[in-house]
Amino acid sequence: MTEMTAEAAADALDRALSGRMDSESVDAIARLAPHVERQELTRLVHTTMPLQSAVLFRVLDKDDALAVFEGLPPNYQAELLQNLREPEVAQIIEGLDPDDRADLFGELPARVVSGLMSGLDANEREMTAAVLGYPREAIGRYMSPEVLNLHADWTAAEAMEVVRARIDGPETVYLLPVVAAGRILTGVVSLRNLLEAETSAPDTAVGDLVREAFSVHALTDRERAAREFLSHRLIAMPVVDEEERIVGILTMDDVLDIIDEEDAEDVARSSGSEPLNRSYLSSSILRIVRSRIVWLLVLAVSAILTVQVLEVYEDRLDQVVILALFIPLLTGTGGNTGNQAATTVTRALAVGEVRIRDLGRVIWRELRVGALLGSVLGALGLTVAGLVYGWAIGAVIGLTLLSVCIMAATVGGLMPIIAKRIGADPAVFSNPFISTFCDATGLILYFTIATMVLGLQ
Repeated sequence: MTEMTAEAAADALDRALSGRMDSESVDAIARLAPHVERQELTRLVHTTMPLQSAVLFRVLDKDDALAVFEGLPPNYQAELLQNLREPEVAQIIEGLDPDDRADLFGELPARVVSGLMSGLDANEREMTAAVLGYPREAIGRYMSPEVLNLHADWTAAEAMEVVRARIDGPETVYLLPVVAAGRILTGVVSLRNLLEAETSAPDTAVGDLVREAFSVHALTDRERAAREFLSHRLIAMPVVDEEERIVGILTMDDVLDIIDEEDAEDVARSSGSEPLNRSYLSSSILRIVRSRIVWLLVLAVSAILTVQVLEVYEDRLDQVVILALFIPLLTGTGGNTGNQAATTVTRALAVGEVRIRDLGRVIWRELRVGALLGSVLGALGLTVAGLVYGWAIGAVIGLTLLSVCIMAATVGGLMPIIAKRIGADPAVFSNPFISTFCDATGLILYFTIATMVLGLQ
């Protein structure tokens, strides 16, 4: 089929999945699915409701079904399995890599996992159990235990012979760990260098080709390990235990999955909600509501602080009613300034550019940034408000903008580091809480400056 025909088939399949599930719809799904590309099939399975997804999944051939299944998030894989027949489930589980299998098992009830584990052969069961033995947030949970190790005293020709004999087993052979007795990691060698040595000097010892390895401990936090992986621009990274024995290898696809999940969580929480952990279109209304309602309640309660501040300074507003006109401007500026600082610092923390011990440097830097931003905005506020409402009001607005920007930038840069220090998610301390804090504090600054400049009682 042409690309346009394949696209039309995908659109028709999408419509069939969106309608009522009857015999006619199932026949249409079975007829259209073979003409749709795997990437589009994965999207359709992921974005439709579980029952419709199961119907589509069942009409796929074995290879397409496994490829589509591997492209789904683990939590959605678990939901999909509940709508499949037992033989189909066993076939899928057997086709997964140990690390992907362990990721899926983490979403299933223990009794279901026990039954699925018993259906695996001894080697697959042992490797899967090894990965499941690590905590959920440890990088060992995401590594592949299938590793092709080389020994330093092998020649390049001997090493390549082993690689060719076992090339179908490991998840990657582009970077090969080199080990000493007891599987102690001594370094790595790239497949490219090994091939070059085999061609030009086959008797070259593997030990002469070894370079220092960037490795990670199996109990290291998964996001930290993934960020380190990306910062070094690696294609694979050995995972070791406390005795520096190699226990697995981390590959790019595992790292990208971790980063995608962590970034989705940070984006959701910074905007005042919880991640859905599945596609938007396949999420029920109640699931979406649950992801948002708790944060809305928390923010509604915290916003009472702003109301209380306004109540305290109600008499000042009665004296100079014009002050009320500028409240949205000042609170909005403070919230935006704080959010900008928090987002920047949260990102810097995530990629390792800022550490907890850099707290003082961050505060000093954001204080200066806030002062410069406040100076620009304050000068603009002074000029515009002064020309329209008088220079006394202009002075109040200008000084308040300067003060609010300094305060908001400093607090915005401070909070993510404090969150990291106490073990909380820095994203939680980002936009929602900073906006509320800056609203209340900004109003206090506003009315304090107005009282001083205008001589209010």
